[in-house]
Amino acid sequence: MTSTPTTQADPAPIIACTISRDVQNFDLLIEDMETILGEAWGDLGFDEALAFMSQPEASSLEFVAMAIDAIDEGEVSQLAGIIKGARTHGIKVILIAEDVTPASLHQLLRSGADEFVPYPLPEGELAAAVERLRAPEPVPVPASTASAPAKVKLSGGGDGVLIAVQGLSGGCGATTLAVNLAYELTSVGGDKPPKVCLIDLGLQFGSVATYLDLPRREAVFETLSDIESMDGESLAQALVSFEDKLQVFTSPADILPLDLIGPSEVSKLLDIARDHFDYVVVDMPGTLVQWTETVLTEAQIYIALVELDMRSAQNTLRLKRMLQSEDLPFDKIRFALNRSPKFTDLQGKSRVKRMADSLGISLDLQLPDGGRAVMQACDHGLPLAAHAAKNPLRKEIVKLAQQLNAIGADDAEAA
Repeated sequence: MTSTPTTQADPAPIIACTISRDVQNFDLLIEDMETILGEAWGDLGFDEALAFMSQPEASSLEFVAMAIDAIDEGEVSQLAGIIKGARTHGIKVILIAEDVTPASLHQLLRSGADEFVPYPLPEGELAAAVERLRAPEPVPVPASTASAPAKVKLSGGGDGVLIAVQGLSGGCGATTLAVNLAYELTSVGGDKPPKVCLIDLGLQFGSVATYLDLPRREAVFETLSDIESMDGESLAQALVSFEDKLQVFTSPADILPLDLIGPSEVSKLLDIARDHFDYVVVDMPGTLVQWTETVLTEAQIYIALVELDMRSAQNTLRLKRMLQSEDLPFDKIRFALNRSPKFTDLQGKSRVKRMADSLGISLDLQLPDGGRAVMQACDHGLPLAAHAAKNPLRKEIVKLAQQLNAIGADDAEAA
């Protein structure tokens, strides 16, 4: 009887690697890598990463996931060299960072990392990043048949009015107000409509792009990462046009730290935008950050949106205490009440007066409840003017836009 020797199958090629000081410090990364790749991944230290990428065994690598934390910040130059080396060998890089300063994060992203995911890893974010890396590159369309939207053309030399909108409680409608106010401002100039730019500074969960059904351009992240060298041309590349009359600077495609940009960067972004537009409307994040003071100081009009509830009252009081303790211009804020009571609701009107008196604020701007049509317009990616032109909320926003335009015209004549 003869026996046939068994042959052992070759192990599956390694298609990805983690690169870290100690991968055991990133247990969620290990779990996600095993879920996505099974056993087709390996682990490298910082000192051996570049040498391995030069070996034949690395030819099958699709990507590397570099995981770093605050301890690794002293080795930023080495880490940047690894990222550049991976790019040289055609290997894509996912940067995973925990407690890393914006300056270090900025340097590493500028070195060529393709994706950024914060640690602890949000559910499904690593898998989504891998899917984006694996997506085929778009096929170039010949210039003769291309139907890409025209690049936004900007002309400088202006001094636009800066209007900021911030909600003081979740779901109070700040983004809805910012989007529709910016859209209505494009129609208030008569024969010569003003140039309007809408900027979404909600770097993590900004939804202006969703409310107008616009794509989030990669140029937004590139602009935010290098505002020092920003000019009108780079701003134009990051803008998306809505109906050829409203220019929008959307939030980035990925979640970014709110401190990725600082006061000086925000100031420069707003200065360049005001130089090219008559009105700049900023949708602020719900969280107060270092550069909130910058926007508050530079804005001609700062609208804080509240509702007739305890959350808004408490948050308004806390905001008032904080600004006054820092000698910041609390009186500059114009408070607006959303979903205000109808004029026939006398009890509701009385509650509004008591709330304003107890907080020491004025609620002259009161916006009615637009009902389901408001959420439907947002879900369809349309301003109220296109979805429900006769909506009572839309009518009040039109009045507000006309008032702001009149104020801007008076200021221009005075100047």
